[in-house]
Amino acid sequence: MTGAGLDRDDLTDEQRAALEELLFRLADDEYVHAERATEWQIYAPTLESDLALANVAQDEFGHARLWFDLLGELGYSEAEYLWERPVDDWTHSTLVERPFPDGGWGNAVVRGYLYDVAERIRLEALLDTSYAPLADRVGKALDEETYHREHAENWLERLADDPEGATRLQTAVDDLFTHALSLFAAGDHEATIREAGFRTASLAEMREEWLDTVIPRLEGLGLDVPDPEETASPEARGRDGSHTDAWRELHEEFTATYHEIQPEEPATLSSEGV
Repeated sequence: MTGAGLDRDDLTDEQRAALEELLFRLADDEYVHAERATEWQIYAPTLESDLALANVAQDEFGHARLWFDLLGELGYSEAEYLWERPVDDWTHSTLVERPFPDGGWGNAVVRGYLYDVAERIRLEALLDTSYAPLADRVGKALDEETYHREHAENWLERLADDPEGATRLQTAVDDLFTHALSLFAAGDHEATIREAGFRTASLAEMREEWLDTVIPRLEGLGLDVPDPEETASPEARGRDGSHTDAWRELHEEFTATYHEIQPEEPATLSSEGV
């Protein structure tokens, strides 16, 4: 039965496990996507796009903070959900952990577009969530994601108008589309997430809406999109904790300072701008 205005003290053990699964997915996707986006600072093709990607990364770190903070309210410390969490416990989509190839601006654009459309759909499905603390945080994140999506769409059109740019976009679609499908992979507690009303759309429904959005858009730009029903899943699935070697390298990089200095109180993920 769907709850209305649930708070943490109202949760059964099963509902709490389902809520944690939902929150970790939200936070992990945003945090890892932001970590990758920062790699473009000073390397983007224009000053405007450099500043835009810096803003996107800042926003995504802020969104990660929104969801990590809710995990903090459920009893997790920052060290537990971020700095000391085992590398295989992260449940982000493999889309966001993929490294950028050399000269991979087209890859960054396609990745941003595929992710931002999915994020819009996912956040809209949380607007009427039954979990009150989550409901309070969705609107601002959704507003900021609109800007991210518009930036990616503008660059899609710009690159598609140039033969070399179109080739780079096609290479990126071929590389990333299968990984993007992992955004909608089911977890252990999907049924409870829906029954408790934490999310108002199923993963299957969100996946269908995403496909109905991104495939016509990309094909309209002259790009070939793999058939999602005939696309084999990558060996690393992300949501189940299986990841690529690139993720292990990235995880080691962003936790290195913490492990080197072992602070009594680790640096806090900034909530500036959130």
